[in-house]
Amino acid sequence: MSSRPLNDEEVLSEMKKMVSFIKQEAMEKAREIQVKADEEFAIEKAKIVRQEAISIENQYEKKKKQTITAQKIAKSDQTNKSRLELLQTREQHLQKLFDGARERLTELTKDQSKYEELLQGLILQGLLQLMEEKVIVTARSTDVQLAQKAAESASKQYTEKSGRQTKIEVKDGLSKDCHGGVTLSGYQDRIHINQTLDERLRILEEKMLPEIRNDLFGPNENRKFTT
Repeated sequence: MSSRPLNDEEVLSEMKKMVSFIKQEAMEKAREIQVKADEEFAIEKAKIVRQEAISIENQYEKKKKQTITAQKIAKSDQTNKSRLELLQTREQHLQKLFDGARERLTELTKDQSKYEELLQGLILQGLLQLMEEKVIVTARSTDVQLAQKAAESASKQYTEKSGRQTKIEVKDGLSKDCHGGVTLSGYQDRIHINQTLDERLRILEEKMLPEIRNDLFGPNENRKFTT
């Protein structure tokens, strides 16, 4: 079968068919590329959204923890502040109580007979502690005469109780701020015994403070052991 050359119209028709085919192929390829690009974009977008969501959630949890921690610290600070204020108020109340006791010491020394009896007991206690042949008793300048009389009685009682003799020298020397009482010294002034009313009150404060606190404010809730 012989072939003849294509005329111009046939050539043009074939070229249009080829162009149409190539164009169709290109459009299909373009759609395929677009679909693939859209899929990759959707995947990447979902990945970015998920990462951002995780980041936002982590930041939220972090801020939430910080807020909770800040609230706990604020609550703890407020609790400690309230506890400190309560303790300060209690200590002020106790201090007023002890200050009142000191004021009553001044009143006690005004009753000469009772005060002499008290001095006698204080000096006797000191003598029995020292057990010394010579003792120096120091009193306030206003109490020297009263202390001498109390020392004489205490010396007799000391001899009755111990069977020993002692020589007592009474002199002034206690501060004017002292509320009363005496000090004793022996063994060439090497041993001193503080029998002033201020010292006895201080010792009483230390010994009675826990009991006073318990009577006034009840047991300490923070203390596990009470004995």
